[in-house]
Amino acid sequence: MEAMKITNNYDLQETIAAKLFEGKEYPWEVLSFIHDFILELGATLSEEKYEKRGEDIWIAKNAKVAPTACLNGPLIVDEEAEIRHCAFVRGNAIVGKGAVVGNSTELKNVVLFNKVQVPHYNYVGDSVLGFKAHMGAGSITSNVKSDKTLVVVKSKEEDIPTGLKKMGAMLGDRVEVGCNSVLNPGTVIGHDSNIYPTSCVRGFVPAESIFKKSEEIVKKM
Repeated sequence: MEAMKITNNYDLQETIAAKLFEGKEYPWEVLSFIHDFILELGATLSEEKYEKRGEDIWIAKNAKVAPTACLNGPLIVDEEAEIRHCAFVRGNAIVGKGAVVGNSTELKNVVLFNKVQVPHYNYVGDSVLGFKAHMGAGSITSNVKSDKTLVVVKSKEEDIPTGLKKMGAMLGDRVEVGCNSVLNPGTVIGHDSNIYPTSCVRGFVPAESIFKKSEEIVKKM
């Protein structure tokens, strides 16, 4: 489905991981390759700009990392990013330029484009968050179905099997997710869309829309 494709939702100039997306059609196709990509990219990063900390962790020297943050590799934290108090990175994560990973936020197998904000009590797993995407306090991605079957991305037009047991949410550029929302497995939100607080989102939300509830998704004027 054209509206879900990488080319329609992400500015690849706004991520250090642009090559990860080459040859892929849909954003969830990168999830299985994040681990190896970080190892390959990390080995090429400038020692003048990036410091290697521990095993397979590269952090830009001008990034801010709180001493209470727990970081596990493979991990790249790009320039001017901020990892705040008690953040927990489980590994396989790319944190973009100027991005914010906040208090008690947990990351696992994710790509955060530049200036993404996940600043307060968020869980983001097996997900891709586009340029300037923002998740309000307490909003999370749910990445495994309760019946443990493979994730299918559903829309009004068609259903797309992903072949993945674990897939969280794909947020296009500048998506705003309201506080305490749950993005269920296989959620895809098109660029410049807004999700109302306390929403339970499943399937595809078109670009430039406002998600009020599953029966009420309206186009922005």
